[in-house]
Amino acid sequence: MQKQKTSIMKYLIVPLILTLASCSNPADSTVDAKVAEPTEPAISKNGITYVFTKESTIGFIGSKVTGSREGGFKIFTGSFDLKGGEPQSGEFTIDMNSTWSDDERLTKHLKAVDFFDVDNYAETKFVATNFSKGNESKYELSGNLTLRGITKNITFPTQVTHNDNSVTLKAEFDINRQDFGISYPGKTDDLIRDEVIIKLNLVAQAQ
Repeated sequence: MQKQKTSIMKYLIVPLILTLASCSNPADSTVDAKVAEPTEPAISKNGITYVFTKESTIGFIGSKVTGSREGGFKIFTGSFDLKGGEPQSGEFTIDMNSTWSDDERLTKHLKAVDFFDVDNYAETKFVATNFSKGNESKYELSGNLTLRGITKNITFPTQVTHNDNSVTLKAEFDINRQDFGISYPGKTDDLIRDEVIIKLNLVAQAQ
């Protein structure tokens, strides 16, 4: 009798564990970007300009109740200005037609009006407004993000490393898609979460 009860419990608990695991939100492990109204861009004062190289990547992770999807952007341009080894300003522009994901049908849907609406909003732009230095190479970066025609100032943690010829900025954080007018809910039994993880690995060389 005891053995039978144990078997029954296994049949009940194992699927429950698997279900809970599939329902976990990947954004729970990242920092939420602080959101505010747009402010004036940061200004470079006789800094050295570093332009993005092909090694740079901008990616994202979105999730639903049943799982997550990865994607990113294949085409974007940008630069940083540094003076005395300290970042002063920076910006990048994304070609939204270069959106990709790990699912072909999803990629097509992301470009449609439910999400990025690339026919009407072909570019996404980020312009740094402030670099607040923390410990060692860590900074709190604030900047105006214009996505789907809506501009918000977002602040998130970054790591900036550099040498004489190059600078690298890395960051991983999440934004709320609702802040930028992306409100498509998904299917009733498979709702899309509002949090989207942004992953930056921006490598730039001195010009």
